[in-house]
Amino acid sequence: MGMFTMRKPRGFHHSYIYVDERKEKLAKMEEDAKRELGMLPEKEFSPEDIRGKFIEGTTHLKRRKESGRKPVHLGVLLLIIALLIYLWYAITNGII
Repeated sequence: MGMFTMRKPRGFHHSYIYVDERKEKLAKMEEDAKRELGMLPEKEFSPEDIRGKFIEGTTHLKRRKESGRKPVHLGVLLLIIALLIYLWYAITNGII
């Protein structure tokens, strides 16, 4: 039974040694403040700036993204339920 089961390999997680996330966040905040005060020119619009902002704002989507699980679709659930009902009907009426 255990011969044909495939396990996923252990995921690779690389943590950077020489990167200070706090320092980068402070630099970004400082740059944004300077832009608001008019010391730096306005930044051009980039779609990359808004990508992922909705997920960052909601806790349940953030947890789902961190866990890596994909949501079970309603269609798959309905298909499984319909299949089980048909099997139950077939077994009780002697079709199978």
